[in-house]
Amino acid sequence: MRKEGQIRIPSGCAISGIFAKDGKRFCGEDIIDSIAVMHDRSNGLGGGFAAYGIYPEYKDLYAFHVFYDNTSSKQECERFLEQHFDIVNLSKIPVRKIPEITDEPLIWRYFVNPLPTRLADSQLDEREFVARCVIRINTHIDGAYVFSSGKNMGVFKAVGFPEDVGRFYRLDEYEGYCWTAHGRYPTNTPGWWGGAHPFAMLDFSIVHNGEISSYDANRRYIEMYGYKCTLQTDTEVLTYMVDYLRRKQGLSYEEIASVMAAPFWSTIEAMPENERQKLTFLRSAFSGLLVTGPFSILLGFEGGMMALNDRLKLRSMVVAEKDEKVYVASEESAIRVVEPHPDHIWAPRGGEPVIITLNGGVR
Repeated sequence: MRKEGQIRIPSGCAISGIFAKDGKRFCGEDIIDSIAVMHDRSNGLGGGFAAYGIYPEYKDLYAFHVFYDNTSSKQECERFLEQHFDIVNLSKIPVRKIPEITDEPLIWRYFVNPLPTRLADSQLDEREFVARCVIRINTHIDGAYVFSSGKNMGVFKAVGFPEDVGRFYRLDEYEGYCWTAHGRYPTNTPGWWGGAHPFAMLDFSIVHNGEISSYDANRRYIEMYGYKCTLQTDTEVLTYMVDYLRRKQGLSYEEIASVMAAPFWSTIEAMPENERQKLTFLRSAFSGLLVTGPFSILLGFEGGMMALNDRLKLRSMVVAEKDEKVYVASEESAIRVVEPHPDHIWAPRGGEPVIITLNGGVR
Protein backbone atom coordinates (compact mmCIF):
# COMPACT_ATOMS: atom_id res chain seq x y z
CA MET A 1 0.00 0.00 0.00
CA ARG A 2 1.27 3.46 -0.85
CA LYS A 3 1.77 5.78 2.08
CA GLU A 4 0.81 9.41 2.35
CA GLY A 5 3.28 11.51 0.39
CA GLN A 6 4.01 8.70 -2.08
CA ILE A 7 1.04 9.42 -4.30
CA ARG A 8 0.12 12.67 -5.98
CA ILE A 9 -3.47 13.87 -5.56
CA PRO A 10 -3.85 16.90 -7.81
CA SER A 11 -6.44 19.54 -7.00
CA GLY A 12 -7.82 19.30 -10.50
CA CYS A 13 -6.70 21.16 -13.62
CA ALA A 14 -3.79 23.55 -14.15
CA ILE A 15 -3.67 27.15 -15.33
CA SER A 16 -0.77 29.33 -16.37
CA GLY A 17 -0.36 32.80 -17.84
CA ILE A 18 2.45 35.08 -19.02
CA PHE A 19 1.93 38.79 -19.74
CA ALA A 20 4.42 41.33 -21.14
CA LYS A 21 3.48 44.78 -19.84
CA ASP A 22 5.68 46.50 -22.42
CA GLY A 23 3.72 44.80 -25.22
CA LYS A 24 6.75 42.97 -26.63
CA ARG A 25 5.51 39.86 -28.35
CA PHE A 26 7.08 36.48 -27.61
CA CYS A 27 6.44 33.02 -28.99
CA GLY A 28 4.39 30.29 -27.34
CA GLU A 29 7.31 28.10 -26.23
CA ASP A 30 7.43 29.49 -22.67
CA ILE A 31 3.74 28.98 -21.99
CA ILE A 32 3.95 25.42 -23.32
CA ASP A 33 6.95 24.71 -21.06
CA SER A 34 5.13 26.26 -18.09
CA ILE A 35 1.91 24.26 -18.41
CA ALA A 36 3.86 21.05 -19.18
CA VAL A 37 5.37 21.11 -15.66
CA MET A 38 1.85 20.55 -14.30
CA HIS A 39 1.22 17.53 -16.52
CA ASP A 40 -0.12 15.46 -13.61
CA ARG A 41 -2.88 17.98 -12.94
CA SER A 42 -4.61 17.00 -16.19
CA ASN A 43 -5.57 13.65 -17.65
CA GLY A 44 -5.34 14.18 -21.39
CA LEU A 45 -9.01 15.06 -21.86
CA GLY A 46 -8.47 18.75 -22.63
CA GLY A 47 -5.80 21.37 -23.11
CA GLY A 48 -5.74 24.81 -24.62
CA PHE A 49 -4.25 28.27 -24.95
CA ALA A 50 -5.34 31.85 -25.57
CA ALA A 51 -2.93 34.31 -27.17
CA TYR A 52 -3.21 38.08 -27.61
CA GLY A 53 -1.43 40.20 -30.20
CA ILE A 54 -0.89 37.29 -32.60
CA TYR A 55 -2.63 38.77 -35.66
CA PRO A 56 -1.11 42.26 -36.10
CA GLU A 57 -1.69 42.19 -39.87
CA TYR A 58 -5.43 41.67 -39.23
CA LYS A 59 -5.70 43.53 -35.92
CA ASP A 60 -8.85 45.45 -36.93
CA LEU A 61 -10.74 42.32 -37.99
CA TYR A 62 -12.56 39.72 -35.89
CA ALA A 63 -10.75 36.39 -35.99
CA PHE A 64 -13.23 33.51 -35.90
CA HIS A 65 -11.77 30.10 -35.04
CA VAL A 66 -14.32 27.41 -35.85
CA PHE A 67 -14.67 23.66 -35.28
CA TYR A 68 -16.75 21.72 -37.83
CA ASP A 69 -18.00 18.16 -37.55
CA ASN A 70 -18.29 17.79 -41.32
CA THR A 71 -18.29 19.65 -44.64
CA SER A 72 -22.07 20.21 -44.61
CA SER A 73 -21.90 22.12 -41.32
CA LYS A 74 -18.98 24.12 -42.75
CA GLN A 75 -20.98 25.03 -45.84
CA GLU A 76 -23.99 26.09 -43.77
CA CYS A 77 -21.87 28.21 -41.44
CA GLU A 78 -20.04 29.87 -44.32
CA ARG A 79 -23.35 30.79 -45.95
CA PHE A 80 -24.33 32.49 -42.69
CA LEU A 81 -20.98 34.28 -42.47
CA GLU A 82 -21.25 35.52 -46.05
CA GLN A 83 -24.71 36.94 -45.31
CA HIS A 84 -23.51 38.89 -42.26
CA PHE A 85 -19.79 39.59 -42.71
CA ASP A 86 -17.19 40.67 -45.18
CA ILE A 87 -14.78 37.70 -45.15
CA VAL A 88 -11.34 39.17 -45.78
CA ASN A 89 -9.41 35.93 -45.39
CA LEU A 90 -10.21 32.30 -44.63
CA SER A 91 -8.06 29.21 -44.28
CA LYS A 92 -7.53 26.05 -42.31
CA ILE A 93 -5.73 26.69 -39.04
CA PRO A 94 -2.26 25.19 -39.56
CA VAL A 95 -1.57 22.15 -37.40
CA ARG A 96 1.28 19.71 -36.90
CA LYS A 97 0.07 16.13 -37.04
CA ILE A 98 1.17 14.25 -33.93
CA PRO A 99 0.03 10.83 -32.66
CA GLU A 100 -1.11 12.21 -29.29
CA ILE A 101 -3.90 14.30 -30.87
CA THR A 102 -6.60 12.29 -32.63
CA ASP A 103 -10.15 12.62 -33.92
CA GLU A 104 -9.68 16.28 -34.76
CA PRO A 105 -12.62 18.10 -36.33
CA LEU A 106 -12.27 20.45 -39.30
CA ILE A 107 -10.54 23.57 -37.88
CA TRP A 108 -10.91 26.80 -39.82
CA ARG A 109 -10.11 30.48 -39.32
CA TYR A 110 -11.92 33.52 -40.74
CA PHE A 111 -10.95 37.19 -40.55
CA VAL A 112 -14.17 39.15 -40.86
CA ASN A 113 -15.92 42.50 -40.43
CA PRO A 114 -19.69 42.98 -40.15
CA LEU A 115 -21.37 44.01 -43.39
CA PRO A 116 -22.29 47.70 -42.97
CA THR A 117 -25.84 47.16 -44.27
CA ARG A 118 -26.45 44.21 -41.94
CA LEU A 119 -25.01 46.11 -39.01
CA ALA A 120 -27.15 49.17 -39.72
CA ASP A 121 -30.30 47.08 -40.13
CA SER A 122 -29.65 45.31 -36.82
CA GLN A 123 -29.60 48.64 -34.89
CA LEU A 124 -26.93 47.07 -32.66
CA ASP A 125 -23.44 48.23 -31.86
CA GLU A 126 -20.72 46.26 -33.63
CA ARG A 127 -19.61 44.07 -30.73
CA GLU A 128 -23.18 43.12 -29.82
CA PHE A 129 -23.85 42.25 -33.47
CA VAL A 130 -20.80 39.98 -33.57
CA ALA A 131 -21.64 38.35 -30.23
CA ARG A 132 -25.19 37.58 -31.36
CA CYS A 133 -23.92 36.07 -34.60
CA VAL A 134 -21.52 33.83 -32.68
CA ILE A 135 -24.30 32.68 -30.34
CA ARG A 136 -26.59 32.01 -33.30
CA ILE A 137 -23.99 29.85 -35.06
CA ASN A 138 -23.27 27.89 -31.90
CA THR A 139 -26.92 27.25 -31.09
CA HIS A 140 -28.53 26.90 -34.53
CA ILE A 141 -25.98 25.36 -36.89
CA ASP A 142 -25.51 21.73 -35.97
CA GLY A 143 -21.87 20.67 -36.09
CA ALA A 144 -20.39 24.19 -36.09
CA TYR A 145 -18.82 25.86 -33.07
CA VAL A 146 -17.12 29.27 -33.05
CA PHE A 147 -14.65 28.89 -30.18
CA SER A 148 -12.79 32.19 -30.64
CA SER A 149 -14.11 35.51 -31.95
CA GLY A 150 -11.96 38.44 -30.78
CA LYS A 151 -9.69 40.89 -32.58
CA ASN A 152 -5.94 40.25 -32.70
CA MET A 153 -6.28 37.19 -30.45
CA GLY A 154 -7.05 33.53 -30.74
CA VAL A 155 -7.97 30.43 -28.77
CA PHE A 156 -6.38 27.06 -29.60
CA LYS A 157 -7.75 23.98 -27.83
CA ALA A 158 -8.22 20.24 -28.22
CA VAL A 159 -8.58 16.92 -26.44
CA GLY A 160 -5.11 16.06 -25.21
CA PHE A 161 -2.46 17.10 -22.73
CA PRO A 162 -1.75 20.82 -23.07
CA GLU A 163 1.88 20.46 -24.16
CA ASP A 164 0.71 18.20 -27.00
CA VAL A 165 -2.04 20.68 -27.92
CA GLY A 166 0.57 23.44 -28.11
CA ARG A 167 2.74 21.40 -30.46
CA PHE A 168 -0.30 20.37 -32.51
CA TYR A 169 -1.27 24.01 -33.15
CA ARG A 170 2.38 25.04 -33.81
CA LEU A 171 2.21 27.74 -31.16
CA ASP A 172 5.98 28.13 -31.28
CA GLU A 173 5.34 29.89 -34.61
CA TYR A 174 3.02 32.56 -33.10
CA GLU A 175 4.02 35.65 -31.14
CA GLY A 176 1.84 37.52 -28.65
CA TYR A 177 2.12 39.81 -25.62
CA CYS A 178 -0.19 37.63 -23.47
CA TRP A 179 -0.58 33.87 -23.25
CA THR A 180 -2.82 31.79 -20.99
CA ALA A 181 -2.96 28.00 -20.81
CA HIS A 182 -5.04 25.22 -19.31
CA GLY A 183 -4.63 21.55 -18.57
CA ARG A 184 -7.98 19.90 -17.95
CA TYR A 185 -9.01 17.24 -15.46
CA PRO A 186 -12.78 16.96 -16.04
CA THR A 187 -14.67 15.54 -13.11
CA ASN A 188 -18.34 15.66 -14.05
CA THR A 189 -18.41 16.70 -17.73
CA PRO A 190 -17.10 14.89 -20.81
CA GLY A 191 -13.73 15.48 -22.40
CA TRP A 192 -14.34 16.78 -25.91
CA TRP A 193 -12.85 19.43 -28.19
CA GLY A 194 -15.48 22.07 -27.51
CA GLY A 195 -15.32 21.51 -23.76
CA ALA A 196 -11.60 22.18 -23.48
CA HIS A 197 -10.50 25.55 -22.08
CA PRO A 198 -10.15 28.44 -22.76
CA PHE A 199 -13.72 29.57 -23.33
CA ALA A 200 -14.06 32.85 -25.18
CA MET A 201 -16.51 35.52 -26.26
CA LEU A 202 -15.15 38.38 -28.35
CA ASP A 203 -11.79 39.32 -26.77
CA PHE A 204 -12.59 37.77 -23.37
CA SER A 205 -11.14 34.32 -22.60
CA ILE A 206 -11.12 32.30 -19.40
CA VAL A 207 -9.15 29.32 -18.11
CA HIS A 208 -10.38 27.89 -14.84
CA ASN A 209 -9.33 25.42 -12.18
CA GLY A 210 -12.08 24.29 -9.85
CA GLU A 211 -15.79 23.61 -9.79
CA ILE A 212 -18.60 26.15 -9.93
CA SER A 213 -21.26 24.93 -7.50
CA SER A 214 -23.39 28.00 -8.34
CA TYR A 215 -23.45 27.07 -12.05
CA ASP A 216 -27.21 26.60 -12.33
CA ALA A 217 -27.98 29.93 -10.64
CA ASN A 218 -25.34 31.74 -12.71
CA ARG A 219 -26.57 30.11 -15.92
CA ARG A 220 -30.22 30.99 -15.31
CA TYR A 221 -29.27 34.60 -14.62
CA ILE A 222 -27.04 35.07 -17.66
CA GLU A 223 -29.41 33.34 -20.07
CA MET A 224 -31.99 36.05 -19.32
CA TYR A 225 -29.72 38.37 -21.32
CA GLY A 226 -29.44 36.38 -24.54
CA TYR A 227 -26.56 34.03 -23.76
CA LYS A 228 -26.89 30.27 -24.25
CA CYS A 229 -24.84 27.78 -22.26
CA THR A 230 -24.63 24.71 -24.48
CA LEU A 231 -21.17 23.24 -23.92
CA GLN A 232 -21.72 20.95 -20.92
CA THR A 233 -19.23 22.67 -18.65
CA ASP A 234 -19.48 25.18 -15.81
CA THR A 235 -16.60 27.33 -17.10
CA GLU A 236 -18.54 28.52 -20.13
CA VAL A 237 -20.86 30.61 -17.96
CA LEU A 238 -17.93 32.52 -16.43
CA THR A 239 -16.95 33.92 -19.83
CA TYR A 240 -20.48 35.13 -20.54
CA MET A 241 -20.67 36.68 -17.08
CA VAL A 242 -17.53 38.73 -17.73
CA ASP A 243 -18.81 39.80 -21.15
CA TYR A 244 -22.11 40.89 -19.61
CA LEU A 245 -20.60 42.75 -16.67
CA ARG A 246 -17.83 44.46 -18.63
CA ARG A 247 -19.28 45.10 -22.08
CA LYS A 248 -22.96 45.53 -21.26
CA GLN A 249 -22.85 46.90 -17.72
CA GLY A 250 -19.58 48.83 -17.96
CA LEU A 251 -18.09 47.52 -14.71
CA SER A 252 -14.37 47.79 -14.08
CA TYR A 253 -12.38 44.58 -13.66
CA GLU A 254 -12.05 45.31 -9.94
CA GLU A 255 -15.85 45.58 -9.74
CA ILE A 256 -16.27 42.36 -11.73
CA ALA A 257 -14.06 40.58 -9.19
CA SER A 258 -16.22 42.06 -6.39
CA VAL A 259 -19.30 40.55 -8.05
CA MET A 260 -17.91 37.11 -8.85
CA ALA A 261 -15.89 36.69 -5.63
CA ALA A 262 -17.89 39.06 -3.45
CA PRO A 263 -16.72 39.63 0.13
CA PHE A 264 -18.86 38.16 2.88
CA TRP A 265 -21.53 40.48 4.27
CA SER A 266 -19.70 40.54 7.60
CA THR A 267 -16.57 41.77 5.82
CA ILE A 268 -18.50 44.44 3.94
CA GLU A 269 -20.10 45.71 7.15
CA ALA A 270 -16.65 46.41 8.62
CA MET A 271 -15.53 48.53 5.66
CA PRO A 272 -15.46 52.35 5.40
CA GLU A 273 -18.80 53.82 4.35
CA ASN A 274 -18.02 54.62 0.71
CA GLU A 275 -16.58 51.18 0.05
CA ARG A 276 -19.37 49.53 2.02
CA GLN A 277 -22.05 51.28 -0.06
CA LYS A 278 -20.39 50.31 -3.34
CA LEU A 279 -19.94 46.66 -2.44
CA THR A 280 -23.44 46.44 -1.01
CA PHE A 281 -24.82 47.72 -4.31
CA LEU A 282 -22.74 45.27 -6.38
CA ARG A 283 -23.71 42.27 -4.21
CA SER A 284 -27.39 43.25 -4.35
CA ALA A 285 -27.62 44.27 -8.02
CA PHE A 286 -25.79 41.21 -9.36
CA SER A 287 -26.53 38.62 -6.69
CA GLY A 288 -27.18 35.96 -9.33
CA LEU A 289 -23.59 36.26 -10.54
CA LEU A 290 -21.89 35.43 -7.26
CA VAL A 291 -19.65 32.42 -7.97
CA THR A 292 -19.45 29.81 -5.24
CA GLY A 293 -17.25 26.75 -5.01
CA PRO A 294 -13.48 26.40 -5.37
CA PHE A 295 -11.97 28.26 -8.31
CA SER A 296 -8.96 30.04 -9.64
CA ILE A 297 -9.31 31.75 -13.01
CA LEU A 298 -7.24 33.66 -15.51
CA LEU A 299 -9.19 36.15 -17.59
CA GLY A 300 -7.57 37.42 -20.75
CA PHE A 301 -8.86 40.56 -22.46
CA GLU A 302 -7.62 43.08 -25.00
CA GLY A 303 -4.62 44.75 -23.40
CA GLY A 304 -4.78 42.93 -20.09
CA MET A 305 -5.10 39.86 -17.88
CA MET A 306 -6.78 39.27 -14.50
CA ALA A 307 -6.09 36.48 -12.00
CA LEU A 308 -8.75 35.72 -9.38
CA ASN A 309 -9.28 33.14 -6.63
CA ASP A 310 -12.52 32.27 -4.88
CA ARG A 311 -12.95 34.23 -1.65
CA LEU A 312 -11.90 31.23 0.50
CA LYS A 313 -8.87 30.51 -1.70
CA LEU A 314 -9.74 26.86 -2.17
CA ARG A 315 -7.52 26.58 -5.25
CA SER A 316 -3.84 27.46 -5.43
CA MET A 317 -2.53 30.41 -7.43
CA VAL A 318 0.94 32.00 -7.48
CA VAL A 319 1.95 35.27 -9.13
CA ALA A 320 5.46 36.50 -9.97
CA GLU A 321 7.07 39.50 -11.65
CA LYS A 322 10.35 39.84 -13.50
CA ASP A 323 11.14 43.13 -15.22
CA GLU A 324 8.22 43.76 -17.62
CA LYS A 325 6.71 40.26 -17.42
CA VAL A 326 4.08 38.92 -15.03
CA TYR A 327 3.60 35.20 -14.47
CA VAL A 328 0.59 33.40 -12.96
CA ALA A 329 0.26 29.66 -12.38
CA SER A 330 -1.34 27.02 -10.21
CA GLU A 331 2.12 26.03 -8.97
CA GLU A 332 5.31 27.99 -8.35
CA SER A 333 7.29 25.36 -10.26
CA ALA A 334 5.42 26.29 -13.45
CA ILE A 335 6.73 29.85 -13.11
CA ARG A 336 10.31 29.00 -12.15
CA VAL A 337 10.76 26.65 -15.10
CA VAL A 338 10.54 29.67 -17.44
CA GLU A 339 11.73 32.38 -15.00
CA PRO A 340 14.05 30.91 -12.33
CA HIS A 341 14.79 34.25 -10.65
CA PRO A 342 11.66 36.42 -10.36
CA ASP A 343 11.92 39.84 -8.75
CA HIS A 344 8.80 39.26 -6.66
CA ILE A 345 6.62 36.21 -6.05
CA TRP A 346 3.48 35.89 -3.93
CA ALA A 347 0.15 34.12 -3.49
CA PRO A 348 -2.84 36.51 -3.77
CA ARG A 349 -5.46 36.39 -1.03
CA GLY A 350 -8.86 34.87 -1.70
CA GLY A 351 -11.07 37.20 -3.72
CA GLU A 352 -8.19 39.61 -4.35
CA PRO A 353 -7.84 40.27 -8.11
CA VAL A 354 -4.45 40.72 -9.73
CA ILE A 355 -5.00 42.91 -12.80
CA ILE A 356 -2.22 43.51 -15.31
CA THR A 357 -2.47 45.84 -18.30
CA LEU A 358 -0.19 47.06 -21.04
CA ASN A 359 1.92 50.09 -20.19
CA GLY A 360 0.09 53.05 -21.71
CA GLY A 361 -3.02 51.01 -22.48
CA VAL A 362 -4.09 49.10 -25.62
CA ARG A 363 -1.99 49.75 -28.71
